[in-house]
Amino acid sequence: MTYVFNPAKPVSLPVTGTDQRFPVRRIYCVGKNYAKHVIEMGGDIERSDPVFFTKAAQTIVESHSEIPYPPNTENLHYEVELVVAMGLDGIFGYAAGIDMTRRDLQADAKKKGGPWDRAKNFDHSAPCSAITPVANVELQGAKITLRKNGTVMQSSKLDKMIWSVGEIIERLAVDMDLQAGDLIFTGTPEGVGPAAAGDELIGEIDGLETIRVRYI
Repeated sequence: MTYVFNPAKPVSLPVTGTDQRFPVRRIYCVGKNYAKHVIEMGGDIERSDPVFFTKAAQTIVESHSEIPYPPNTENLHYEVELVVAMGLDGIFGYAAGIDMTRRDLQADAKKKGGPWDRAKNFDHSAPCSAITPVANVELQGAKITLRKNGTVMQSSKLDKMIWSVGEIIERLAVDMDLQAGDLIFTGTPEGVGPAAAGDELIGEIDGLETIRVRYI
């Protein structure tokens, strides 16, 4: 088989404790999965069907990267999240991720009743740590935190999620073809806010690798 041009290099993430790489197929994201974040965004905290959106695999950024501040926004926001990595037989492992959002574009899309694609699915919008295999993870009672330039901006616990990991996977599998290589960003707690050029963001979840990026 020949191609009209060389295919893009596959997107992958490191796996902790090994020299293997996790090949990323698709990225699914959950919106409004922590009650206090729903409130801060002006939403209704009553439990309802989860909100899903997607990012391209090519939006992945590995830890310790420097990221250019994105174009067409004056209000870039961080959202730290637990990331689920799907394997051949269910959950392969977990990571810490940051769902970067062009909040001004999202607000404009909501006002017009349009899709969020430009607000969520843009270059370098999915920083993600190395993946820790599920056998090496204990998430019960785990804390999730984001620091900006050393100051804690987001702090909560994973058990505050409205929809559990199992429920999210079950809902996604109803109408999406979940396969090995898929990542699921499971939603963010309260405390989201702006990032500017020069800011360092550090996302931490107890028991997982840290995601650390800096905007330039």
